Amino acid sequence: MKIDDCYQLGSLGKPHGLKGFVVAFFDVDDLNDYRKLQTVWLEMPAAPGKLVAHGVEKFQPQTDNKVLFKLKGIDRIEDAEPLRNAKLWRPLAELPALADDQFYFHDVVGYLVVDEALGELGIVEAFYELPRQDVLGMRYQGQEVLIPVVDELILRADQAARRLLVKLPDGLLDVYLSPSSPNDEQDSDDAEPAA
Repeated sequence: MKIDDCYQLGSLGKPHGLKGFVVAFFDVDDLNDYRKLQTVWLEMPAAPGKLVAHGVEKFQPQTDNKVLFKLKGIDRIEDAEPLRNAKLWRPLAELPALADDQFYFHDVVGYLVVDEALGELGIVEAFYELPRQDVLGMRYQGQEVLIPVVDELILRADQAARRLLVKLPDGLLDVYLSPSSPNDEQDSDDAEPAA
């Protein structure tokens, strides 16, 4: 299995108890989609890029994204400790199905962004997971424009046409295209030194 054929499911934290459990953090919307998980691929911190398959023995959700996790053959705290900070991967082909109006970020990279008022804008280049919200990165007139990934702005993905339909708020593109005002620089130059 290659990383390019996978998506990152989450990561492992510290061992929990003495019987081989570890705390796992899943980057998913609904842990229930993974209750019957049978296999994960681990990328160990000491071997970046190398994936090793492991069977899942127990999966006990704790909070929205935290799970007590036990892998087959990991039966002692000494076996679990080396797994700390390992990344969990799954094959892209096994992503849970989405509703018609939903999409996975990786699916729309390369799509043309089309605003309902302004028309064709640019190509989706990347997604960034920021602390407060995810944003889409698009190239527009030579500038990277970041669009918050919220239902009010991202309307739908047209997979057949490879288009992402959006409704941008007035002025969003201007923020990225307008050079900083010369008055902004002058104001800082004119500031009087503190006495």
